[in-house]
Amino acid sequence: MFDTFTHHAALATPLFLLVLVGYGLMRFGDWPSSVADALSRFVFSVAMPTLLFNLMSDFSKLPPVDARLLIAYFGGCLLSFILARLIAWKVFGLDGVGQSVFALGGIFSNNVLLGIPLAKLTLGDDALPSAALVITFNALTLWTMVTISVEWARNGSLSLKGFGKTTLNILKNPLVSGILLGVAFGMTGLTLPHLIKEPLNLISSATMPLALIALGMGLAEYGIKQGWQISAGITFVKLVVQPLTVWAIAVMIGLPTLETRTVVLLASISTGVNVYLMSRQFKAIEGPVASALVLTTIIAALTVPLLLTLTG
Repeated sequence: MFDTFTHHAALATPLFLLVLVGYGLMRFGDWPSSVADALSRFVFSVAMPTLLFNLMSDFSKLPPVDARLLIAYFGGCLLSFILARLIAWKVFGLDGVGQSVFALGGIFSNNVLLGIPLAKLTLGDDALPSAALVITFNALTLWTMVTISVEWARNGSLSLKGFGKTTLNILKNPLVSGILLGVAFGMTGLTLPHLIKEPLNLISSATMPLALIALGMGLAEYGIKQGWQISAGITFVKLVVQPLTVWAIAVMIGLPTLETRTVVLLASISTGVNVYLMSRQFKAIEGPVASALVLTTIIAALTVPLLLTLTG
């Protein structure tokens, strides 16, 4: 098992070193924050949608995906969300909105900037359709979950208008659009001409390192001191509770090995920056969430290889 762990650690370490490069450029290179913003925007709006479209445009040639992985992944998210809210309430005494943001921090993974590169390098291209399926439903499912939680905490009722707005924003997301357009094209059975396919391939090949460097640049904005107890709680739920819960459900429903390893990998990585944006929107535990972004990214460098080892 130790040899397997060191193998996965050797695969994952270069990715986290790229995150460190981005962090160092911003923290010690005196680069303006506009550089990080521009790179992140390019990755989210152009590079990653291109990679996902390029992948899914060969839909007919991709290995079949067991859709039950959605049950394992989002079932684990739901159970972890409920447990996290209880921890935020009983241990930290947070109000309903604070509990909701705390719980989101414990289940919303950085699947785009970190999850896809890790899945591609450690599990291979065959894992990417499974990752793409999770990403397609990830934002809609988890944003809806936390929106309902916050609305209920604030008003004791649900807002149909708010749900509709959330759904529309998700459908306009470039990542979701890239996946859906790629699947639609792939189902036609057509092949992209070389003049179009080759530029897509070139952009796709650059996506992984750019995404990791952009992640590091973004992390340079945050520290790890403010509200460290709450940050530690979020980190425990995110890197321990969620991946183990997802893994348990995957085993119970008999999910195939590749899908199991993919969903556990996606559940085991660091908290996504969107949680911080939501904490600012709701004005709840902003400092601890920012700290958790950094803390979960650092610790994930160890927990990801460990979980990959445990899952086979």
